[in-house]
Amino acid sequence: MTDKIIIALDFDHYSSAREAVERLPEARFFKVGLQGYLQYGESIIDLLREKGKRLFLDLKFKDIPNTVSGAVRSSLKYEPDFLTVHLTGGEEMVRKALEAAVERPDLTILGVTVLTSLGNADLLAMGMLLPVADTVLKLCELGLKAGLRAFVCSPLETERLRRNFGRDIILVTPGIRPQWSEKGDQTRVFTPRLAVEAGSDYLVIGRPITHHQRPDEAFRLILREMEGATPAVFEKKNR
Repeated sequence: MTDKIIIALDFDHYSSAREAVERLPEARFFKVGLQGYLQYGESIIDLLREKGKRLFLDLKFKDIPNTVSGAVRSSLKYEPDFLTVHLTGGEEMVRKALEAAVERPDLTILGVTVLTSLGNADLLAMGMLLPVADTVLKLCELGLKAGLRAFVCSPLETERLRRNFGRDIILVTPGIRPQWSEKGDQTRVFTPRLAVEAGSDYLVIGRPITHHQRPDEAFRLILREMEGATPAVFEKKNR
């Protein structure tokens, strides 16, 4: 269960990210996003590799298909376990990303649906007429058609995705906030227990753990909450 919590290393400086890793010996999976990658990417990736940790390289690629294909190939040198692409880049872009990773069958490419900082009003302002939940469903359908089997979504959408696609897909959910932590800049959030019960496979958690006075204690509290959850049994709908 320890590798089901992905620790987000969202820090300005390498020393802070390194300290977070060292203060969380039980954690197995860490996320390096754009902020950390651009500041100290190779240093923190080397540290994670040395310590035998799993890497979620969260760069959220979105560009023309050939550019994303090249970006995925360039990322393989870091030996990530998870890598992200934006599903709004389109079906052909997703296909090219998967083709570029064919030499790494153990790499999971995740399709990003709708960022957890966005709500219905935000999508409407961008000219997207469907509400968040329907948009997420449509984007997952696009990803599945392209051959993708893993997605990033808010825990608020996981139950619906499970009922439509069953347990055949992997769902990674940010926007996780224990009741004892602040909401931060996330709009669509769940507690760890509710997220697992709704069907999340992996929980991405940053500040509630990394900014806690005792990160190791916060990690264990969340782990116990997850272990006490009872995931629902979902039967895939006939589509």
